[in-house]
Parts: sequence; C-alpha cells; structure tokens
Amino acid sequence: MTRLAVCGGVYSNPYALRAFLADARARGADELYCLGDLGGYGAEPDAVWPLLVDNGVTVVAGNYDVAIGRGDTDCGCGYSDPRDNEFAQLMYDFTLAHTSADYAQWMTTLPTERRFERDGVDVHLVHGSTLALNDFWWESLSAEQQSLRVSQSGADLIMCTHSGLPWQKRIDDTLVVNVGVLGRPANDGRREVWYALIDLVDGRATAELVPLDYDWQAQAASMRAGGLPEAFVETVESGWWTTCLEIVPPYERSKGRYQLYRSALPSGFETEAVSWADAPEVVDDGLPVVPLFGSPMFPPRLWVYTNFHCNLACSYCSVASSPQARKRSLGLERVKALVDEAVMEGFTEIYFTGGEPFLEPDIVEMVMYATERLDVVLLTNGMLYQGWRLEQLKRLAGRERLVLQTSIDAASADGHDVNRGRGSWQKAMDGLRLAVDMGLPVRVGMTETPENTGEVEPLRALLAAIGITGKDFAVRPLVQRGFSTAGAEIGEENTVPELAYTADGVHWHPAGADVETSPDMLLAAHPSADSPLPLAEGKRLAVERFLTLRRADGSLPLVYNCAV
Repeated sequence: MTRLAVCGGVYSNPYALRAFLADARARGADELYCLGDLGGYGAEPDAVWPLLVDNGVTVVAGNYDVAIGRGDTDCGCGYSDPRDNEFAQLMYDFTLAHTSADYAQWMTTLPTERRFERDGVDVHLVHGSTLALNDFWWESLSAEQQSLRVSQSGADLIMCTHSGLPWQKRIDDTLVVNVGVLGRPANDGRREVWYALIDLVDGRATAELVPLDYDWQAQAASMRAGGLPEAFVETVESGWWTTCLEIVPPYERSKGRYQLYRSALPSGFETEAVSWADAPEVVDDGLPVVPLFGSPMFPPRLWVYTNFHCNLACSYCSVASSPQARKRSLGLERVKALVDEAVMEGFTEIYFTGGEPFLEPDIVEMVMYATERLDVVLLTNGMLYQGWRLEQLKRLAGRERLVLQTSIDAASADGHDVNRGRGSWQKAMDGLRLAVDMGLPVRVGMTETPENTGEVEPLRALLAAIGITGKDFAVRPLVQRGFSTAGAEIGEENTVPELAYTADGVHWHPAGADVETSPDMLLAAHPSADSPLPLAEGKRLAVERFLTLRRADGSLPLVYNCAV
C-alpha cells in the first residue's frame, strides 16, 4: 500500500502548510504532493517555498505559479465577472510584488500536471482539470461535463484543486478527488482548511478528505500586518467566502453565507407597483458581499400553511382553498418544530395562513408558541369568532408580537361578496370590529381587481373610522394562480422567494403554495409524512434556484410580497 497526502492552493499561507506537513506525516503519508497556486490571498509568499523544498513536497504548477513565473499582469484565474476580477487583481498585484525573483524562477521549472503509477493505480495530478489549467472542476457539473473531463485522462485516479472546495466522486471508472485548498476555508463556516489522504492498494484508490486545524489567528494577523483587504481576513476568521463569488455555481454558492455583491442589490422597492411590503434593511457591515437570505431579494419571512380547507371558496384564491379542498393540516407538534427551525435559521417573522387557520383546533396554541419566539401575523377571514373559537381568540388579547390580518375587498357587501360569497362581507366586518374591540392589533389587505378599483379610497375611509390606518391597510394586486384566471402572472422566474411551508413540501412563494395548481413553485416535496424536509434545506434550495434563474440573463427579479 502507498499513502499519498495531497494538498492544493497554499495561497501564501505558511501556517496551514506547516500543519499539513505535520498532520500528513502523523497519518503515515509516504509521499506528499501539492497541486499548485502557491501564492495569493496570504501575505507571506516567500515563506512557502522552503517548506515545500525542505520537506520533499512534489509540486504541480497552478495558474498562479505560471503567471508569477512569467511575470504576467494578472493571475489567469479564469474569472469572468468584473467584481471577481477586481479582488483577484488586488491579490495578484500584492503577491507579484512580494515574491522573490529566485522563487518566481523556481516556479517556471514546475510541470502543470504529473502522471505516474503506484500499486497498480494510474494517477493523474492536475491543477484545474484535465481540460485546462484554470478550469473549475465543480462537484455540481453535469454528468456530461464530468465525463468529458474524465475522458480526457483515462486515469484510475484524478486529483485537482483550483475551485477551493473539496469533494470526491466516482465518475465512470475513475475516482475524482478535488483536494480543496490550504490557503482559505472551504466556505463552510469552519476555520479549518482541507487536504486529501489517498490510499493505493492492489490497483484500487480510496480517498479521505481531511479537515485541518492550523494557526489561523497567525495567518489573519499576518494578513492585517501586510495591509491586505479586511474582506480577505474575514474569510480566514469566519470560514465564509467574501470575494470572488460570481464564479461559484448556484449549488455551491447556496451553501455559503454570502451570495451577492452588495453593489448588485437594487434599491427603490417602495416605488415598485408590485411591491407593497417593507423591504428588509441591508446593514452595511463593511464587507463587499451580502447573504441573499435576509435581503430584499429573499426576506426572512416564513409562510406556514396550517391547512388548506376553508369556510369560503373565494373565486380568486391563489392556493385554491375551499370547503372541498384537501385539508393538508400540519398539526400542532409539527408547527412547533417548524417554529424552532425558523428561529434557528434566522427567520424573523412567521405568517400563519391557509385555508382558514381558525378551522384548526390548535391554531391558538400554535400562535402562542410562535409569539414567544418571533413576530407572528395570523391571516384569517375573521368570520369564525363564535363559541369555542371566540373563547380561544380571547386568549390572544394583549399577546405581544402578534397581528391579525383580514381580507376585505370593498367598503360594502356588493364589491366583496361577489368574489367571496354572499354574507361574507358583513361577517368579516363584524369579526374585524370584534378583534379591534378586544385590543388585538389588526391589519387589512385588499385584493384589487378591475371591478373594485374604485373601492380603495372608500374602504380606506371605512377602516379609518374603526382605527385601522396607515400601513395597517394595504392593497395587493390580483395574481393569476389557484382559482384565479386573471391578474398578474407571477412565477419563480420573475419574483423573489418568500419561503412557504405546507404539508406537501417547501414552496418558492406563498401565492403558489398549492401543489396541484402551482407545481412549478414547489422547491421540494417532503420525503415522507414522517420525514419532513428540513427548513434549512428548503432555504438553501430557494437560494440555489434564485441564483440559477438569475444567472440565465444576469438580471434580478421583481418583488411581489404577499405580506403587509
């Protein structure tokens, strides 16, 4: 048996390289390899050279090493976005200026790939991929693209780096291992860096990806002392990438903390006709990047469909609720677990909706549990405040962090009942006044149609008379979803995500949370009734989908919020 220890992307980080050398030897490595990109990111490029030479590390040149050796004007990293290239250029200029002539000359002697046989295994070492020195071999590449890269070699084992993210996969008959990099963390929130241990035995290769602890505090201090941008140091200290994001594919980028450059975020949401909820404020923390989640592009608001059956059958219900609808009740215990997940994942508010939530016997218990942990809006048609339900409603009086939101579409019964059923306006108004008299915070949302446009101001005046004013009354556009055959056409390609959770799965947007009428907005179904999809994965899927759609033409979508 032969054991290889293989690292990539030292990135001028002598502290991690020393840890690699010690750890690899302690784990019984027979041969040590480095797959290139010796400089960049860190402040001490020349400190790396003697560690490699004195410890017998066999090196493959990366694009950085080729560029430094030739004295090129840029790193040839393979970025296409100007913001990625801006940060890459800052780092390359520093590295070129701080690399000695002898070290740069030594880099010119390095081959850009190596191939050999050990213990009956054909081993191929490259930097980027078998296609090009600066090709990014991502785990998420299609099967066709993976096979293309493997076919260019034909080796039993191919090892690469360059992308900075470790992974391994058997592709056809070849084991492919991206060994990760030593120079910075793998965008996983850990300060450790990664390398690979390879065992070659009787014609077969197996790999272990090894997380490596090292003196990251010393690396961060060195970078600050060298005057490098704070955004680079932040990655070393936090484990999250803060630069060169646009090159990263949606799947890989969705796993990180940051997805967008701050400069890419649009502004002026309050002036958009399709936007009538407050856009989340993006705090300027000095970093050039922001998370997608928590920004105006993905508000930290979770919609929870407690059920889908309803006492009404509104003609334009976007999720096709009615007395005959499949119930799809979540139940108290599942809602409580979901609330706990929401808090853990950084959601700041929950909107309980349906169907009619007051048809659920435990709706008040759900609300009370949730309001102990985050802000809650309970959407209801306000028509069921009688008997036992009225007694339950009284329990919510004075409850902090709670708002009741009711739909009223006109200042009189005619404009409301035509879409929601005869007698519904009077019952809804009675319920609204009852809630106001009980001291419950109340909002009203009006769905505007071509027929009731003239009702906006009369309804505003009517509501003001009972104390509902300002932002507590909002007008939302009709959307063409569910029962509605008219209105704005919305989909994941032109709206930002507002995650909606149902008994069926996790959905892109609450206006499309009915799997029967809006299957295109289902991000993922629950694996089974007893194994719900984790909310963290639903959130990641929304981020990945957003980035995939955005990448198609580089644009950002409109904002259509259901929330007041």
